[in-house]
Amino acid sequence: MTTTIAKGLEGVLFTETKLTFINGTEGVLTHLGIPIQEWAEKSTFEELSFALLHGKLPTREELAAFDADLKANRAVPAELITAIRAYPRDVHPMQALRTAASHLGLLDADAEDTSAEGRYRIGVRMIAQFSTIIAAIARAQDGQDPVEPRADLTHAGNFLYMLNGQEPSAEQARLFDIALILHADHGMNASTFTAIATASTLSDMYSSVVSAIGALKGPLHGGANEAVMDMLDEIGTVDAAVPFITQKLDNKEKIMGVGHRVYKYFDPRSRVLRDYAAHVSEKQGKSHYYSILETIEKEIVERLGGKGIYPNVDFYSGVVYSDLGIKKSFFTPIFALARISGWVASVTEYTANNRLLRPDAVYVGARDQHYVEIDERK
Repeated sequence: MTTTIAKGLEGVLFTETKLTFINGTEGVLTHLGIPIQEWAEKSTFEELSFALLHGKLPTREELAAFDADLKANRAVPAELITAIRAYPRDVHPMQALRTAASHLGLLDADAEDTSAEGRYRIGVRMIAQFSTIIAAIARAQDGQDPVEPRADLTHAGNFLYMLNGQEPSAEQARLFDIALILHADHGMNASTFTAIATASTLSDMYSSVVSAIGALKGPLHGGANEAVMDMLDEIGTVDAAVPFITQKLDNKEKIMGVGHRVYKYFDPRSRVLRDYAAHVSEKQGKSHYYSILETIEKEIVERLGGKGIYPNVDFYSGVVYSDLGIKKSFFTPIFALARISGWVASVTEYTANNRLLRPDAVYVGARDQHYVEIDERK
């Protein structure tokens, strides 16, 4: 019998979803059937989070109530802030976030509530609190005191305020809001699948999210945008971009921010961010960053476009984040700040008709062996 193994689970279908649809060949991404471009242009992170959790667009009254719920849950226990201040300052922020999310569960008396209502209630609280936790980690690593959340700011604006200690401009808040929208959910990516796998055992929401953070931490998933900025700094000038890329391709080395498991055309999120990256780069006097990216993109499309390899969302996001006062090491936690909505929504959707995930593997090891006493082994 011939057995086909789907390496990396590519092409394997294990569930149904009404949340996100991706057509990688044509570069299409929709949430609830609505194109990502429309979400980015017309919506907010709060509204998209509601839509993912409830499977529908909210009414004005529903959105106001959901927004009020998020704002009411922004504060985190004082014990957690004390613990964050005690974390080693030189650890990667994703390590700190993973630990803080787990610690948050220890402090929640309802943490073990795995009912549909309990998962939803905890999930909404975590969406609200992730911004406070990540901002507190960033400030603690800089030796600064955390900034208390404000209820008069949007989710995006409040995070930037807590991060930088000053209220962002309307343009900055909206730009970050769009970045969160673009990263909120993306189908069965590694971290979302990991969250679902944990939840399928009927474990709690905190455990599911902590599992997802661990998956997102890897450079092949959430860490790519940080690596893109490292690449830009290494290249340095526009003139050096083509020789750099040529050498990488000749040596068959991976170029961060380029290529995607699903998309065989431009990632539609990268098209949205590209325009904003051009704007902020020019505004901040860092146009050489964008020029390098533009040069790399042209070279990649000419040389690899025929193979279905194009820039992805990570390619331009780092330039946008840098303009907002976010350090490279915090790009991946920012990814988590957005993707928490997708994790919670996907866990909620899957566990409504739960089945334990239990894949199998093809055994290729030895057969018909017997135990050899230790003194007889060679």
